[in-house]
Formats: sequence, C-alpha cells, structure tokens
Amino acid sequence: MNAECQPVFTIGHSNLEMGKFVALLQQHAIQAVADVRSSPYSQHHPQFNRELLQKSLQEHEIAYVFLGQELGARRTERECYLEGRADYGLIAQTPAFKRGIERVTQGAARMRLALMCAEKDPIDCHRCILVTPHLRRRGLRVLHILSDGSVEDHAQTEQRLLRLFALEENDLFRSPEENLAQAYKMQGEKVAYHEENLVLREEPPRYGH
Repeated sequence: MNAECQPVFTIGHSNLEMGKFVALLQQHAIQAVADVRSSPYSQHHPQFNRELLQKSLQEHEIAYVFLGQELGARRTERECYLEGRADYGLIAQTPAFKRGIERVTQGAARMRLALMCAEKDPIDCHRCILVTPHLRRRGLRVLHILSDGSVEDHAQTEQRLLRLFALEENDLFRSPEENLAQAYKMQGEKVAYHEENLVLREEPPRYGH
C-alpha cells in the first residue's frame, strides 16, 4: 500500500488499563506501535513500561518499536535547547528526528501504525505538535485515537488548536496559514520540555514525555 494512502494513527496511554489500551488498538486494526516517549517508562502507570508493554502487545500480535531517541521530546542534544527549553524547530532539524520521520513513513507503507506517547489529548503532546506536521508534509494522513474509541482527524485537531488561542477568525493582517503556524508555535512553547537547570545526560530522564 502506498504510504500516501495509509493513515498514521496516534494514541496516548494516559491512565488506561492495558486491556482497554489494547482494545483501542484492535478496534482500529493497529498492527504496530511506535513508542515516541523519550524514556519508555511511566512512574504512575508501570503497565506501560517498555518491557511490560512490549510483552502485552506481542501477546495480541501487535509489534512494538521504540523511537524515543529519534522522535522523543526530551532531547540529549545540546543544540535542541534555548534557555533550558526544548525547541521543536531545532529538534526537527536533527539527523535523528529526520531518521525517525523516515522510519515512520516507510513503516506506514507496510502496516497500520500508531505512534504512542503518554498524554490523553493529542493537542497536549509532542506527537501532535512536533511529529505530526512533518508526517503530513510527507503526504501522510494522521488520525488521533481518543480514549472513547473515536478518531479525530488531524485537520480537526488543528481547528481545536486555533480555537485554543482564539486564532480561528479571519485576520486582516495574517493568512490562515500564518495563524496556524502561530498556534503551533504557542502550543509548542507551552508543552515543550523545560528544565530550569538543564543537565544533558547520556540517557533521557526516566519518566515523562
């Protein structure tokens, strides 16, 4: 199947029971999960720690791949930070991020793939604000699986994003594209990882984004 015709899904594990999480994947015939958390562990929901998650998915014949080093939001590269905050524009320029986008694009051509992170609402997560725009530039349609089982097309997510910052109205001085870019920028600054005293590690922090 051509990658341009195959949608990429995203999902946030939030506080779901593993059975419910797997059921959501099965509902949408997901064949593989790409974990885009920088560190694949959850302090409060250990069922989503990498080893347990991979085992649970394999039991239901769903493949698992970790792409946190490529597509995660907490970076170890010093050049990705401005004043202690991860900058999504800088992250997107790294070779690792570009490799990750390429891997997702190739994977989507072969199977129904879902990008997984922690946040329940995609609009609060880098999988939506950072990763998705670059997939769409590759011609991929992106659909967000919500916790009630419904699916939100990313075009609908963008409308929510515009409303969040009251940018959905016609603006005499800015085009719709400029309004959307501004909304992405504002939300990116809101959800991006920030560390007051940034210490770059060989390994990402254990918990979170």
